[in-house]
Amino acid sequence: MDLLRVSAARHFQLFTTSCRNMHLLKKQAYVNGEWVQASSNAVFPVLNPADDSVIAEVPDMDAADAKTAVDAASNTFKTWKNTTVKERSYILRKWNDICLQNVDHLAEIMTAESGKPLAESKGEIAYGTSFLEWFADTARHINGEIIPGPWPNKKILVTRHPLGVVSVITPWNFPFAMITRKVGALMAAGCTCVIKPSEDTPLTALAAVELAVQAGVPKGVINVVTSSRKNAAGVGKVMCEDPAVGCISFTGSTHVGKILYGMAAKGIKRVSLELGGNAPFIVFPSADMEHALDHAMLAKFRNNGQACVAGNRFLIHESVFDKFVEGFKGRIGQKCVLGPGNKEGVTCGPLVNKAQAEKVTGLVDDAVAKGAKVLLGGKIAKHLGDKFYESTLLVDVKPDMAIYQEEVFGPVAVCYKFKDEAEALEVANSTRSGLASYVFTKDLGQAFRMSEKLEFGMVGINDGILSSCEPPFGGIKESGIGREGSKHGVEEYTDLKYTLMSALDK
Repeated sequence: MDLLRVSAARHFQLFTTSCRNMHLLKKQAYVNGEWVQASSNAVFPVLNPADDSVIAEVPDMDAADAKTAVDAASNTFKTWKNTTVKERSYILRKWNDICLQNVDHLAEIMTAESGKPLAESKGEIAYGTSFLEWFADTARHINGEIIPGPWPNKKILVTRHPLGVVSVITPWNFPFAMITRKVGALMAAGCTCVIKPSEDTPLTALAAVELAVQAGVPKGVINVVTSSRKNAAGVGKVMCEDPAVGCISFTGSTHVGKILYGMAAKGIKRVSLELGGNAPFIVFPSADMEHALDHAMLAKFRNNGQACVAGNRFLIHESVFDKFVEGFKGRIGQKCVLGPGNKEGVTCGPLVNKAQAEKVTGLVDDAVAKGAKVLLGGKIAKHLGDKFYESTLLVDVKPDMAIYQEEVFGPVAVCYKFKDEAEALEVANSTRSGLASYVFTKDLGQAFRMSEKLEFGMVGINDGILSSCEPPFGGIKESGIGREGSKHGVEEYTDLKYTLMSALDK
């Protein structure tokens, strides 16, 4: 066993050393076209969640550094907003092309700091670059309107204008795609930005920005401020309340989103909030069972369950409940392979940090203590490390259990029985979250009824993967405000201006 530990430690040492030698591994923040340290010279470590080894140290910036970045973005906006849509489109497309040329380098950094398997990291880069390509095209179609008016000899013109500096605050679970989805859109609209990546995954953000620099993004258009949890509140206050900031774009927990929304309200600033989910995955008797099970695996275990659109509550009709649960158990046992993300064959890596592992453990332990039954998993795989949570399947979950209402954000599938369509809707909608939902049925009328009555911003009918660059991604209720992707994703970063052209007969 000691020899195995030494071998594993040596393997990770070689892995992290290779990361340090990669040309895309940046250890400084990026402000006004310069790679910089924190004004205090403070740093904090970025850890590999698989073994807690230090990948790199990056600047631990504070409120003063954030203010410098906002000022740089504000000054650059004065010129960037006047660039043509053709220029912006060209730069975004070039950024896309360069990212695609560096997939392996980006993926290795992402896996090192987030823990996700290399195959998933590469998949995220393909997904993330699709937004750069999409917004390169969309930039040239930000159109206005001419509206017929009630008066003779007058014309009503409506034009769209970039709203200014955008504060971009991104999560750790998709550290590349969340940046391209936001920054691609705001750049297409003519805005500039300051990015605050998660303290768990800043290296992917810095690598993405290095490629943006290579693509010719002018200095000051994109700025990146890195900070530890200690300085996050001070940095966030500047990014939300500085008068130069026109919009706060945030993806993360509902709890933090409410705090940022309150701060933005002080300046009546625009917000784009993509917050937590509690997605129901509903299976009716008419569903193609094998297809539903395949998509249940995708909806639940992509990124080890650490996704806001992950299936959280599996609502299965009582007539097919046992069949679904047995099939789900078999697939989980066969297809969920736990281990370090850079190991071949692994499909589920570690949870991103100790707090996340403790949260998932607490939810499962509470449910089991109150009578839930574990059919598979249910604990940390300690032989791998303290953040490797086993892929888990629970049944007999009741409303008095925390896991009944809370988003798990981990590899835990919870199955419930329902009797009819009305009960499925009642349970599915009994949450303040309203991001994603999934329905499996061959009944066309039922599919349309569920789409109409489910209180969620997105509904997947017979599909467990919703996300792409073309549709508008976002939620209702406490799952957010605004949409990302699609043409609407660019429009989020524009203001409408109404101009009345009068006296046209004079």
